[in-house]
Amino acid sequence: MEKNRPLYIFKYLWDQTDELHPATIADILTHLQSVGITSNRKTVSADILALQDSGFDVVSNKSRQNQYFVGSRYLEPPEVKLLVDAVSAAKFISQKKSMALIAKLSEIAGPYQSEVLTRKLYVDGKAKTSNELVYYIVDLLHNAIHEEQAVNFRYFEYTADKQKVFKHSGQVYEFSPYDLLWNNDSYYVFGWSESHGKIIKFRVDRMEMPKLSQQPFQARSADYNITEYCKQVFSMYEGDLCEVRLLCENSLMKSIVDRFGESVKTKPHDDTAFIAEVNISASHTFYSWVFTYGNKIKIVAPKEIAAEYQKLLKAAIT
Repeated sequence: MEKNRPLYIFKYLWDQTDELHPATIADILTHLQSVGITSNRKTVSADILALQDSGFDVVSNKSRQNQYFVGSRYLEPPEVKLLVDAVSAAKFISQKKSMALIAKLSEIAGPYQSEVLTRKLYVDGKAKTSNELVYYIVDLLHNAIHEEQAVNFRYFEYTADKQKVFKHSGQVYEFSPYDLLWNNDSYYVFGWSESHGKIIKFRVDRMEMPKLSQQPFQARSADYNITEYCKQVFSMYEGDLCEVRLLCENSLMKSIVDRFGESVKTKPHDDTAFIAEVNISASHTFYSWVFTYGNKIKIVAPKEIAAEYQKLLKAAIT
């Protein structure tokens, strides 16, 4: 054990110190004695110097008595806090896995950060998935994408009485995964589905644990573009595009820009509103987005799009 003394010293400093909680030579000697290593101040000082010369960031504070702590870690506390917040907000990570991952992140940040980092584990109103296998599903899909291997799986859905069942009586999907995407707090995988005969998406947390398939991998087509597919699926572009004119209150300009980009065509209507000309698919996704803003957005043209929206509103209350 004596020849490994510098490693024991560094592990103690890693586990027990930071800038606000340095250790003295006496602290280190007490620790070494507790693990059965006999030493003295001179040898500990020499060991710390050897660690510093070898590139370990052991900081020495000589303002009073010699005090030592680990300077830089793999991630600094502010960086770890951002990761913890992301884990907390991600509903595709289960409660159990969230707690385990945050505990590991806390260890990276230092021994005195745990309480701060676990200050809030969940975001109000966001339900966590109950699928404990999501970690492993994501890992398998990442590897399958990298190695260009097909996978197969069954897919969950819910009955009217909220029972979880396999879709299409347990159909096994043969699937060539292309990209993973995190959108609206859910994880999705895009790829070629043999049964659909086209590129579609699946929610990762609703997949039974996928397995590598013996079926050949369907390579991406030359015109495959994940950005365009995301627009089609998530941004109101599910079919043929058409131009729609929207009458919007002035307070919604930020929302229009956020949704359609800074290049969106707009012009003043009067002192309280403006007209936005946008290209969309007349889908339920579009109509539900308009409804989000109540009477602050009105569909001006085409008339058939406005009429369809009114029809859907009437159907929802009858």
